[in-house]
Amino acid sequence: MAEILKLRGSPALSAFRLEKLHARLAEVAPGARVIGTEFWHFVETAHALDARERSMLDQLLTYGDPMAVAPTKGDMYLVLPRIGTISPWSSKATDIARQCGLPAVQRVERGIAYYIAAPAARRDEIAAVVHDRMTETVVADLSGAEQLFRHFQPRPLASVDLLARGRAALEEANRAMGLALSGDEIDYLLENFRAIGRDPTDAELTMFAQANSEHCRHKIFNASWIIEGKAEENTLFGMIRETEKTNPQGTVLAYSDNSAIMEGREIERFYPDAAGRYAYHREATHTLMKVETHNHPTAISPFPGAATGSGGEIRDEGATGRGAKPKAGLAGFSVSNLRIPGFVQPWENYLPSPPAPLPEGEGSVERFAETWVGKPSRIASALSIMLEGPIGAAAFNNEFGRPNLAGYFRAFEIESDGELRGYHKPIMIAGGVGNIAARDSFKLGLPEGSLLIQLGGPGMLIGMGGGAASSMTTGSNTEDLDFDSVQRGNAEIERRAQEVIDRCWQLGDANPILSIHDVGEGGLSNAMPELAHGAGRGARLALRAVPSEEPGMSPREIWCNEAQERYVLAIAPADLEAFRAICARERCPFSVLGEATLEQQLILADERFANKPVGSRHHLGRGVPARIAPSHRGRQDLSHQHRRSHRWRPVRARSFRRAVADAGGRLRRDCIGIRRIRRRSLLHGRARAARVDRRAGLRAHGGGRGLDQPGGGAGGFVAREAFGKLDGGGRARGRGRGTVRHGARGGAGAVPGAGHQHPGGQGFAVDENLMGRVGEEKGGGLTALAHRLRVRALRRRAPRAHAATAAGCGRKRTDSDRCRARQEPPRRLHPRAGVRAGRRCRA
Repeated sequence: MAEILKLRGSPALSAFRLEKLHARLAEVAPGARVIGTEFWHFVETAHALDARERSMLDQLLTYGDPMAVAPTKGDMYLVLPRIGTISPWSSKATDIARQCGLPAVQRVERGIAYYIAAPAARRDEIAAVVHDRMTETVVADLSGAEQLFRHFQPRPLASVDLLARGRAALEEANRAMGLALSGDEIDYLLENFRAIGRDPTDAELTMFAQANSEHCRHKIFNASWIIEGKAEENTLFGMIRETEKTNPQGTVLAYSDNSAIMEGREIERFYPDAAGRYAYHREATHTLMKVETHNHPTAISPFPGAATGSGGEIRDEGATGRGAKPKAGLAGFSVSNLRIPGFVQPWENYLPSPPAPLPEGEGSVERFAETWVGKPSRIASALSIMLEGPIGAAAFNNEFGRPNLAGYFRAFEIESDGELRGYHKPIMIAGGVGNIAARDSFKLGLPEGSLLIQLGGPGMLIGMGGGAASSMTTGSNTEDLDFDSVQRGNAEIERRAQEVIDRCWQLGDANPILSIHDVGEGGLSNAMPELAHGAGRGARLALRAVPSEEPGMSPREIWCNEAQERYVLAIAPADLEAFRAICARERCPFSVLGEATLEQQLILADERFANKPVGSRHHLGRGVPARIAPSHRGRQDLSHQHRRSHRWRPVRARSFRRAVADAGGRLRRDCIGIRRIRRRSLLHGRARAARVDRRAGLRAHGGGRGLDQPGGGAGGFVAREAFGKLDGGGRARGRGRGTVRHGARGGAGAVPGAGHQHPGGQGFAVDENLMGRVGEEKGGGLTALAHRLRVRALRRRAPRAHAATAAGCGRKRTDSDRCRARQEPPRRLHPRAGVRAGRRCRA
């Protein structure tokens, strides 16, 4: 007979964490104090444990210093894993117990008991502080923990009465289930199911919604664009793909698998062979890369949301081709202004005044500001995201065994036309690189009868409708559905699944994997059709073959939940036993769900209720293309934003300007407005004349006087290099602009107000914003920053180039008469900007 054990553990929080908790409690419940915290363990066993088994279990669950006396004051707030889910800690602890000789242990869970003295009326507010609604539940006593192990009878399939009620039935289901269907998609479903002559099941509608979500299909990027009445030829995605289409050098695979692959070379890789012996294997190996967003879960709960974002990106890398190896990761975050308490910056202070008095329970202006900018209260603040999100992403990478080496952070808000815009729904970027054997870069076709397998952890009641929820406008979904759409990460199980994938591709030509995809947004309802449809096959699947932790889940919940750490893959029937041995060695669960068929139809059968939760042709999941007619508000004057940002000392610093300049070129497109930095920090008095980089053959002439002085005019430059002559202004006189510009491939042109003109050659583009306004600004001449960028670009493009006439060499040379250059100590070209000239040319 099953038994539930309740065992006390050690203190749960350190003094530092208790201090932080007190500070948070003071905002919602002044005077509330934490008397103590402690771990509690809850163990479900198949039968009563004997003395040996109980002693071993006690040893496993003894860690840290036990509390001498249990707190006797304060109300208990017992924080448990969310009911219906299994925590990552539980998965690891249960497996350890079984490996230690405790087969009777079915599940071990852990909770934290908080003993808090506070007014009873504040219980809900306090509960919100001590737990994360996305992944945890709060109960009042130890008996409430038994809900973790409560099992229910399987719930039956449901359907939507479309044939009788028409469009109204679909619209009601759309709202109730948070499907985020557009009007076109509702019409599309109505038309197709009327043609089929039956009502859709709730599993089919959820499956369709996830497959057609913005998160999955990138409908905006793939939409047809109509701008000012004219239909654009390419979609946004088409424009991106055009680059690879016209210039595919080094591209092995792009826009068609879980990761992109670029050409590598033959290298030696260290891994075990089929006999288990480690050795170096010389083989052609490519580099793969992937970046994706995980915005919605990070907005709801930053730590686990960002963790599952990194976990999903790792699975994408591993599921590329016929199996690959993730190597290193990155994580980035774009959020609204942080508004750090006690350190609010001037540009963060433009919000309207909060109401007086503040709503009860808000406690402080800083806390009220989180909801005061128009975002739902369930969305985490920017500060919370930046304190917890990066740690969550790094934690999953570390536990999986992959270093997180890079990332970025940006905070931004702007008030425009009476609206406050910002990253209230954050952007969380998860990315990484890996490698893949050249022979495994492409998925293979699936012969009829190929086995379709789920690899990894069991399904559970989490992540319902995550793809649709993440594609909706922030706050437009109901709060309960937002929290139902969340996920949880278990890096341990994902590591085991990756070890199985590694053992398979390390077999070389005997790799049993024909095709593989990760299970993410939409769960199996998205991954299995993708696996079959990508190979031009149909599938027959058994719903009850799907491993599930909660037997009471409905067919829709089994088929569509987004429980993490899962893959789907196809193997030949003859390879099943070898694959089973690999999974047993790595202790990674798997299950055969069905087989591939020649008919272009997906059939999901439920033997328990003798029905078919899904019975549709593949095209029903493709949906309808999006159409977008964007509106334009016109150009905005951001000069005041530039000036305000440059009052901040870190932005004003020279090192910051250099970093932005090095980041890649068109400074005028960066929001910091480099060219509006005060001229004094860029120019050293009047422009210096005849500054020469002899190695690149660049001669710069600057106007020596301002426009308001007699003889003043536009400064210019004359540049020659190996690719041809560039346009340039001569020694101009007059009041012309004197800006310099020429096309990327050259072309004759005159500079307004210039005294000379030069025919263009195959030079690279120089934009007037990079060069600065030469002649309209006081003093004229090249700005030091622009000069430095140009010198750097010339060195990159023509490291051995010399001018036809080397200034300072003292004699003319022909093409065959090469100048011998030697390295000399660099000299400063512009003292304040720190620009340096490189080599000096000598005859």
